[in-house]
Amino acid sequence: MQKLKNKVAVVYGDGNIGTAIAKAFTREGAKVFMAGRTVSKLAKISEEIRHNDGDIETAEIDALDESAVVRHLNEVIKKAGRVDISFNAIGLPQTGIQGIPLTELSVDHFLLPITTYAQSHFITSKAAARQMVKQGAGAILMHTPNASRLSPPYVGGMIPAWSAVEALCRSLSVEYGDKGIRSVCLLTTGIPETSLIDEVWNIHGKAHGISFQQFHQAMEGATHRKKLTTLAELTNAAVFAASDEGSALSGTIFNLTAGMIVY
Repeated sequence: MQKLKNKVAVVYGDGNIGTAIAKAFTREGAKVFMAGRTVSKLAKISEEIRHNDGDIETAEIDALDESAVVRHLNEVIKKAGRVDISFNAIGLPQTGIQGIPLTELSVDHFLLPITTYAQSHFITSKAAARQMVKQGAGAILMHTPNASRLSPPYVGGMIPAWSAVEALCRSLSVEYGDKGIRSVCLLTTGIPETSLIDEVWNIHGKAHGISFQQFHQAMEGATHRKKLTTLAELTNAAVFAASDEGSALSGTIFNLTAGMIVY
């Protein structure tokens, strides 16, 4: 039985994670409206999902533009009548942001991820929550990696950026949980299948004076099972969290780090 049958989801971000989430949601029966900034990528994703009988529509949207996000969500409501799931999977290139000691990092490069992630997640969550309050139900999902909790060196403004996302998740649940809205943050390790990890592992390998492979092995070794989170594990958890089966999850961190973080 499909876990998200007849649900309507909006996914922001056309990178590896946004794409994987859109595919997983459509496989489980959701109607997905995907918003991203790269038309060619959106077209390719849409073609693949429709080839597999998934239900998806795409739109070129900047998730930092509140008016654009609101207009898009209003169109979703006109077409589908509701929005049950909102998942923000935006990302930033990390060159110039990570791999630099704090004392050598410019103010602009420190603040860039903080303002970008906080602004985008606030905009998309705010738009979704307004509609979900009217419906009396909905799930707002977010994703952060382990650095938000471990605070490793040379990660710059990404740590406060991801921490802000987790704090927003809690605040949404506190304010709107009694209106039927759930908010869940999916916490993972770095995910090897994503292209961003290649960039990040190279950055940190150089910063620590070790090879890409050595840094990768160190990250794997920090988990209990000696293996990093996979895309499939993230998407399976996202489906569960968004489904009625995950109804008790709200205002919390869904820990998928395989023991890298224990609390």
